[in-house]
Amino acid sequence: MRKKHVGEAAVLLCILAVLCCFVFQKEGYHIDELLSMELSNAEYNPWIVSTQPVGRLKKFVEQEIIGESFGETFVNLVVRTWDLLRNGEESMALQYQADVYPEPVWITAKQFRDYLTVDSEDCFNYLSVYFNVKDDNHPPFHYMLLHTISSVFQGSLSPLPGCVINLLAIAGCIICFFRLGTVLEKGGVIPGGSGRTAGICMGLLYGLSAGAIATALLIRMYGTMTFMCVALFYLHVKKWLEKGFERKNAKLTLVTILGFWTQYFFLFYCLALAGVTAGLLILKKRYRECRGYVGSMILAAVIGLAVFPYAVEDIFSSGRGMEALQNLGNGFDGYGIRLGAFGTIFMEACFGGVLPGVFAAGCGAAGLLFAWLRGRKGKESSQQMQGTEQAAGLARQGENERVADPARTEGKEGFCICLMLLVPCCCYFLLAARMSPYLVDRYVMPVFPFAAVIMTLVLARIFAVFPGVSFCWMLLPALLLGAVNVAGYDGHYLYKGYERQYELAKAYAEFPCICMYDGQGYYYNLMEFTEYRETLLLHIWELEGRADTADLEQRDQVVVLRKSTVDEAAVLEALRKYGWEVEEVLLESSESVYGDTVYLCGKA
Repeated sequence: MRKKHVGEAAVLLCILAVLCCFVFQKEGYHIDELLSMELSNAEYNPWIVSTQPVGRLKKFVEQEIIGESFGETFVNLVVRTWDLLRNGEESMALQYQADVYPEPVWITAKQFRDYLTVDSEDCFNYLSVYFNVKDDNHPPFHYMLLHTISSVFQGSLSPLPGCVINLLAIAGCIICFFRLGTVLEKGGVIPGGSGRTAGICMGLLYGLSAGAIATALLIRMYGTMTFMCVALFYLHVKKWLEKGFERKNAKLTLVTILGFWTQYFFLFYCLALAGVTAGLLILKKRYRECRGYVGSMILAAVIGLAVFPYAVEDIFSSGRGMEALQNLGNGFDGYGIRLGAFGTIFMEACFGGVLPGVFAAGCGAAGLLFAWLRGRKGKESSQQMQGTEQAAGLARQGENERVADPARTEGKEGFCICLMLLVPCCCYFLLAARMSPYLVDRYVMPVFPFAAVIMTLVLARIFAVFPGVSFCWMLLPALLLGAVNVAGYDGHYLYKGYERQYELAKAYAEFPCICMYDGQGYYYNLMEFTEYRETLLLHIWELEGRADTADLEQRDQVVVLRKSTVDEAAVLEALRKYGWEVEEVLLESSESVYGDTVYLCGKA
């Protein structure tokens, strides 16, 4: 490594060290995080169903695909795939029936562990991931990354393997920032001598933000999508300044494809950026570049859909896709509330709160106004000195040139880069705020790093008007804001306290467990079910009206986990039907991060 990159490497390592400190504190999981693990690692068995522990797809693969040799398996795969593509809903794959039981059955700890982890028998099985995800509402790339990490750390149930993907994505964003600063300096968009400092400043502002911490902790595809957006922007800026869109667009095409395969919301950003770029290329009469660029984007779309054609159904006819389109169709109905909610999320993620965000925006606006006035005054003074004191004016030219730099940076290239920065971000934010199913931070995570870019450009503009001040002082406000964000992080996605509940499951691992749930709430507790000997997933009405009661009546003791949405009195009354009384409350709802109550029940 060359010496000039030592500082950047040190900054990157320090940021990753801070993020790792939060990752090591993570104890529990959001329901979608455990779903990510299941879709990635359950071999041809995408859903945990209480009446169908072995899914239709797994049964189909075992009986119709896997042969006695690799050749036989390959032939079966080709035949069944062609049948699926040709006959669709009438194909054998979609007509295949699973073993479905009339009532919920006991699922063993091993089965739950097989859902969430991989071993030597099913590691690096990307075909399984592909088929699992085609029944989901998301594309497969992040799930394949998670399956790869899980195949390396076989059997691991800790958060670290899943968070590694996010840490690498954040590191990738920061490296793009380092290069972006240099590219912007060479292109004359920011003042000379500020490139490396600007890149480090962007990295600190994003890497030490509450948004980056949340991105690192949430084991979903949003960290990967964030990196794809940043990488796409960096490649666009680099090619714009180098006039290189005409050819050698392989990296641009690859990032576009991978972003599409990561999360469909990536299209909000990608299409807006493509529209701005194509429009600017036409405006600048760079027609040959425009043809090469548009061709690359079309190629990316063709490859993306050819490899994962289920995306069309996911976007336009799946439950989540229809919900997003319906939200878009609602127009401005309730849009103000949504914008306010996501605006608050944005401020908290980037500045640590709404008030600090408003204060920072005010300071930035005042600083830009001061820089504009100072630059205008310096330019006028320089012109006057050239007319009356030519010799003195030449001597001071180097000093005044830096004052005039901000005006120069607002030239044609700077204006185009600002459009490429601001328009796609605004489009993404506005569309995500309208179409997102929930008012939560993960849907706007890709916007967080671009806030760091904008803040850095503002700081560079302000510091440019002070000839005697080093650009290194830009790092001071970045460090101060980072310290505030790190110290004030609210613990979201850490689920502190779940470790006690998980250890309780380990302590009672020899007992069967009955989970009383509503909806899909049991997904929060999958980690515990990998420890209990076996688990029965029941709604209250399934416990009250169970026809086959022999398996319950013969058990002397059982652990009962009641979700907070299930009525406690009804559960206790249903348990008495089988002769069980509560011997001990092992965990109160107030002690559970999910609001669960855990009982040890025995025969009266």
